[in-house]
Amino acid sequence: MKTKIWTNGPIYIINIEGDIKLADSDRLKKLIMKMVEKKVEKLIINTGKIDSIDSSGIGALIFASSNLKKLGLSLAIANVSGALEQVMDKTKLSNYLPIYKDVGEAIQKFSQD
Repeated sequence: MKTKIWTNGPIYIINIEGDIKLADSDRLKKLIMKMVEKKVEKLIINTGKIDSIDSSGIGALIFASSNLKKLGLSLAIANVSGALEQVMDKTKLSNYLPIYKDVGEAIQKFSQD
């Protein structure tokens, strides 16, 4: 898993590329907690280049959503497709996680809040 972080004003975007397996999910959780420590109020996880994801990777996304929600911070998951989209559809996680078509749509939503 490769990650790249960039910003659009007060919004932080984490681009994820590759596979999200057990060790990667721990890295993702730690990265999200670093964002929380930095007081990042709006976070987008761009999943458009994820090749595959296992249950621990899904757990990391749920972890991100529940922890940010508890702290009153905003999360968006953008560009859900391929393997991740299949898992989200089968598990009905698309009803639980804040999913947007692309990063632009998520930024627009955050800008309106």
